[in-house]
Amino acid sequence: MNNVVALANYATRQLSAMFPGWGFGGSAKHDHYKDFGYPDVLTFDLLHKMYCRNGIAAAAVDKTALKTWQDMPFLLEQERDGSQKGKSKETKLERDIRLKFAAMRLWAKLAEADRKSMVGGYSGVIIRLKDSKRFDEPVDRVNGGLEGLFRIDPVWSGQLTVADWDTDTSSETYGEPTMYEFNEAAVQDDNPNKRSLRIHPDRIIIWSDDGTVNGRSLLEPGYNDLIDLEKIKGAGGEGFWKNAKSSPVLEMPAEVKIAEMAKAMGVTVQDVADKMNEQVADFQKGFDQMLMLQGMTAKTLGVTLPSPEHFFGAALQSFAASVGMPLKILVGNQNGERASTEDSDEWNTTNMARRANITHPNIMELVTRLVKWGILPKKDWFVDQADLTESSMSEKIDRANKMADTNQKMGNSTYVFTDEEIRAAVGYEPLSDADKYRDETDEETQAALGDPPPIEEE
Repeated sequence: MNNVVALANYATRQLSAMFPGWGFGGSAKHDHYKDFGYPDVLTFDLLHKMYCRNGIAAAAVDKTALKTWQDMPFLLEQERDGSQKGKSKETKLERDIRLKFAAMRLWAKLAEADRKSMVGGYSGVIIRLKDSKRFDEPVDRVNGGLEGLFRIDPVWSGQLTVADWDTDTSSETYGEPTMYEFNEAAVQDDNPNKRSLRIHPDRIIIWSDDGTVNGRSLLEPGYNDLIDLEKIKGAGGEGFWKNAKSSPVLEMPAEVKIAEMAKAMGVTVQDVADKMNEQVADFQKGFDQMLMLQGMTAKTLGVTLPSPEHFFGAALQSFAASVGMPLKILVGNQNGERASTEDSDEWNTTNMARRANITHPNIMELVTRLVKWGILPKKDWFVDQADLTESSMSEKIDRANKMADTNQKMGNSTYVFTDEEIRAAVGYEPLSDADKYRDETDEETQAALGDPPPIEEE
């Protein structure tokens, strides 16, 4: 028995030596983040730079934002199905809100805040009101109804930081920010507006997964994969360039006399190496330059490049999985392959979940503030938006045809689907009695046919 235990311990030690730091009973001896060139801590600057300079990172963020906000929302006085079926049910207040928000481009700016939050973990929505108060003062009541809302400004998390926290343990807002610091130049260095001011939390909506500044960037889980993608792509490009225009290796024969070379070059013996470096540098500047060898032999060191597709594809698939996006949707149409119906359905479902758990709760936080300040009346407000998972019109018509065929097969005595159910299948409202039983020779039809024939007298 003791021999078995000793053998097991020996095997464990050998595995630990072969794979240090991978959980074989020993302490970690390798910092794999340092070994592979990954940052230990992801700052806003790193995330923002990756989004601005990496096409895959930008595609993940932008495509998610565009799909989530594919259709602009409607703010309804109460939950009902009305905005997508036409404007017949729109109330006067809903119409005023729609026009006001359109003039402010409010939905587009909230979509921009959503995009920025996916990069930095959170973003800020600065609410600007006509209440004649400073940014660092709390908001009470705002007069003028909808006109009291002036504009909203989405800002990066790198521009908006917490200045003060509530440290009173008996306060209802303990642990929450009591003041924010806004520094516009923290991100947009080329912006001529170098605004820097303190803003009260009443005038800020924190747009994030949980409504706090502790949100997580969409790029964080797959950040290491993005670095790998840059390494593979950059190494491949540099390798091809090196092969196309590699630095020459000069082989000097034993009989070459340095003094004679220096005399021919017009330099001292000590400057021969520098002169040769100048010649090689001039040669490297273009493909058609001439290199004077002075009796030496020029050779090149070729770079053997493996096919990068496999390595690039592995990192790309890992990043796509980290953001929950089908690969073909992330990179688009590649080699004639389009995203399958299953991929599209999954992507639509993912973004419907984003709406339900992130965007709509953040919108309702803004609505709650507007109600509290008297800009909007107290109502059972509801955010309505077109369903991304809804079938296309051709699919709806096909479904309606199958329902009608089923009725026909059942005969005249039995109907499986009513007319209203068939119309609902294509997204139409039920017909009114006037439309359902209208006279075939109504005014429009009669006008198209012309005057009726005269009645002959007996």
